[in-house]
Amino acid sequence: MVLYPQAWVLYAMNFVFGISQSLAGVTMSPFLMENSGEVERTYLFSFGSGLQMVSASVGNWIGGYLPAWMVAGVGLSATSSQAYGSAMLITAAGMGLALIPLALLSTRQQAHAERTVFTPIRYAMDHPGLLSKLILPMLVTSIGAGLIMPFMNVFFREVHQQPDSVIGTLFAWGSLSMGIGLMLAPPLADRMGKIQFVVITQALSIPFLALLGFSPWFWLSTSAYYVRVALMNMSSPVYQTFVMEHVEPSSRATVASLVSMAWNFGWAFSPSISGWMQVQYGFGPPFMGTIILYTISVVLYWAFFWRGDKSLSPSAEKSI
Repeated sequence: MVLYPQAWVLYAMNFVFGISQSLAGVTMSPFLMENSGEVERTYLFSFGSGLQMVSASVGNWIGGYLPAWMVAGVGLSATSSQAYGSAMLITAAGMGLALIPLALLSTRQQAHAERTVFTPIRYAMDHPGLLSKLILPMLVTSIGAGLIMPFMNVFFREVHQQPDSVIGTLFAWGSLSMGIGLMLAPPLADRMGKIQFVVITQALSIPFLALLGFSPWFWLSTSAYYVRVALMNMSSPVYQTFVMEHVEPSSRATVASLVSMAWNFGWAFSPSISGWMQVQYGFGPPFMGTIILYTISVVLYWAFFWRGDKSLSPSAEKSI
């Protein structure tokens, strides 16, 4: 994208990037499940995500200044395409270094029965209700997230008139708060129960989302942003563990793929709808849409899994 900044290249490379990210997401959860026990599993998922968030906080902070640093002394604007392109090259180099530890990992060789092609398909046909329940709340959440989350930098720039450096620092601290929340998630989930933890944290994040979107003061909006991202995202690895524990080992990759598709589905078209609403009516309607969809998602989690263990029984699966 940097070397050949033409429209078709941008579209094509974004498509390839999205596919590769999806493949990585699909394989990670089953890999962690196969290499962990029941006791440490939630901690492994949460600490892995937490480490990513802490690293992202450093990257976001640097990213807010990197375009300006790359063109310092050459007379170009920090918002020029050359500045952003140079920053993306540095990002690509960092991602390339991440291949080194990945190349050193080894995988357990599965028996032939575990690698049967039709096993996941047969499992999906036998358990349509359970798979629907596991995936539907995530799908609703993704549609809501796609309405507003991709535009947070635009929101802070247009509504609160903040420059890129401030927004980058804001996102860095936001990622750090997410990392801290993810580190705290395992012991809290052990005490409360996994699905109870998911419902409570996501429900508590909704009032802070309202403060974030409708507060007239920048300090209050940013404070709500930090609390919201911590509460909403600390439940993600806990729910991933919950999902992997409720499907057979041979079907985990398939279910992880479906969950990833559900998450990316909302992000695929919601931003286009949100962009139109922002142009016509501002940020109010997208925020309201996200709040409503998040509320629906929390109700679905509660109705499907918290209301009683019967919701996971084979007889209940057919009633969805």
